[in-house]
Amino acid sequence: MIDYEQYTAGPARGAQVQKGEDKWTLILVRELRHSPEKVWQALTDPAQLREWAPFVSNSNMGTVGTVKLTWVGTPTPLETRVTRADAPKVLEYDDTRWELEAYGGGTRLTLWHSIDRRFIAWGAAGWHIAFDVLDRFLGGIPIGRIVGGDAMRLEVWRRLSAEYAKQFGVETPKGQPRAAQSS
Repeated sequence: MIDYEQYTAGPARGAQVQKGEDKWTLILVRELRHSPEKVWQALTDPAQLREWAPFVSNSNMGTVGTVKLTWVGTPTPLETRVTRADAPKVLEYDDTRWELEAYGGGTRLTLWHSIDRRFIAWGAAGWHIAFDVLDRFLGGIPIGRIVGGDAMRLEVWRRLSAEYAKQFGVETPKGQPRAAQSS
């Protein structure tokens, strides 16, 4: 098990938003030191998703079809339709799209995720941390999944959330989420 207080993250970076009515689309880009094929496996294989993602899948997401995703903090699996699975380039399901591009010996990974605009900075902070965990997992130095309430309890999550809110020109919701409140 990881000592979450030992986890550090760099500054909020590589993110932008496309503004809609109630939902905004978070666009988060990260350059990883791993091949598109290796990153694709981490995006689609249920065992690998359990190591870094904020959800688990009941089956491989690498083909078009229906899977059940259980998001952290949500007890009921959601039936999800993978609508595009072009290995190792594009994966789409529900309100999420991943693009993988070979870049500098590794992969430029781009995530598009529609999020309620009130929580866009929180989502960016959460995905930022998930990407850090993913990169370490793929590099063979796993630190353990940091998602949901575990992530929100960290000072680094609060810092990232505030930095993304400033970048996006939004205010964070009043107060901290229950899991992030100090004891």
